[in-house]
Amino acid sequence: MIALAAAAVLLTALSACDAGDTAGSPTTSPVGQTGAEPPTGPTGAEPPPGGLTGKEFDPADFAEDSAIVDNRWLPLQPGMRYVFEGRAFDEGERIERRVVIVVTDLTKVIAGVRTLVTYDLDYNDGDLVESDIAFFAQDHAGNVWQLGEYPEEYEGKEIAKAPAWIHGVQGARAGLTMMAEPRLGTPSYAEGWGPAVGWNDRGRIRAMGEETCVPVDCYTDVLVIREFNRDEPGASQLKYYALGVGNVRVGWMGPNEQERERMVLVELRSLTPDELAEVRDAVLEQEARGYEIKKRVYGQTSPM
Repeated sequence: MIALAAAAVLLTALSACDAGDTAGSPTTSPVGQTGAEPPTGPTGAEPPPGGLTGKEFDPADFAEDSAIVDNRWLPLQPGMRYVFEGRAFDEGERIERRVVIVVTDLTKVIAGVRTLVTYDLDYNDGDLVESDIAFFAQDHAGNVWQLGEYPEEYEGKEIAKAPAWIHGVQGARAGLTMMAEPRLGTPSYAEGWGPAVGWNDRGRIRAMGEETCVPVDCYTDVLVIREFNRDEPGASQLKYYALGVGNVRVGWMGPNEQERERMVLVELRSLTPDELAEVRDAVLEQEARGYEIKKRVYGQTSPM
């Protein structure tokens, strides 16, 4: 159904590039909800304290059931499949975009925290351009954190890049994905910090109580989060979250936003056991490649 087709994978070439990764160093550090401008520093430098409460991400804040993500704004129920469709611009050309996200029934322990694994497939004009396995956990208070990801970016049928980041490896730090109780006026927060691959996205609550309609349904009391990168001023992505559902719409704002992505939720359903098993196999195959391609990053983690 959505398993990756067999592709020629350049394991040797990519493994040789593992030491330096594929992206340049960001110029900011992950400050959480402090509102202060972060200092600049070299790749791998220790970031200042950040996160939801102004302190470092702490594994002690998570229980054994941390892979159960039931945050009302971002419920991640294993077996659910979300399909988004829309348009964006790629190097100035308008493209059709489709994103398939599956919440798997796999878990992975990172930094002593058991995370839930999601599997994303991104298509531009019908061609697979990225497959991503990402790791989320919910703390005692109900906040959802991302502890890393292993993406594979495709050019044709070959893997061109794999900009992985994992909490605790090469200076990377977990980031906040969704607050338990989002509130307007809250300062921006780090969604993760992967200095070796240029991951330094931030989020801020832009609106609450909005209404929106997408092909799946119409929703009220919608939360809108603005995601941005301080290295790219004047460019932001907007994500719309419905209670009990999660992300239902993606938009953009800012005069310098190049991609101008707009997508809506067109399908939301639970996979059959056979479909979920197929996804599970695809994720485990990608993880196996990760141990070969990104030995110095993904290779530092325990298997799912």
